[in-house]
Parts: sequence; C-alpha cells; structure tokens
Amino acid sequence: MIYKVIKSHISNYPNPITIKKGTKLKIGDKYNGPENWDNWRYCYTLDNETEGWVPEQLLSIENEYGTILEDYTAKELNVKIGEVVEGTEELNGWLWCIKIIDKDEGWLPKEKLKNI
Repeated sequence: MIYKVIKSHISNYPNPITIKKGTKLKIGDKYNGPENWDNWRYCYTLDNETEGWVPEQLLSIENEYGTILEDYTAKELNVKIGEVVEGTEELNGWLWCIKIIDKDEGWLPKEKLKNI
C-alpha cells in the first residue's frame, strides 16, 4: 500500500539491532508506553554488542533467552511530512516502508501515515 507521511519521524536509535535467523538473544522488558504498541521486547545479543526492540512474533522465548525466527532489523525510517512511502509489512503498530523517492527502507509508526 502507498502512504503519505502526515507526521515527521526521526529515529531515536541510530545503531539499530540487526540480527540473522537463529541468533540467540537475551530477552528484556516488554514495551510499555502510551502508544499501546503491544508485543515488542527489548533484546540484547549474547555478547551485549547490539540491542533493540524486536517483535515477539519473531521470537521463540524460553525464560530470559530467545531465538530470532527470521532475519530482522529494527532500522527506523527518517521521514518528513509529505513524503510518500510504500508499506510492505505491518507488525505491532509499525510498518516496514520504502521511500518512493530514494528507496531508503525502515520501520515507521503507522499513526504517522495516511493511506493514499
């Protein structure tokens, strides 16, 4: 689907977690914020080199550890009002988007987009 950006978005995480299928992780807290973005867990690689938010649907969790079930990156897309993106996958209130103008990719909160 094609969307127009109705609210700018700048990532708070310049070094997002990027992990390959099968990677073992330490599982941290669930997201708990006013946006009601359910099913996000803060995760750490076992070497503590990388950390970030991961959708629970992509995790096999056993106690405080888990395994990622598919390749994943938490890269967020920086956008300005009026830009146009294509949304290709939705998870827990976020869309994986590709900018039409330069093909840059990343996650965006769905509430910052309007279907066109």
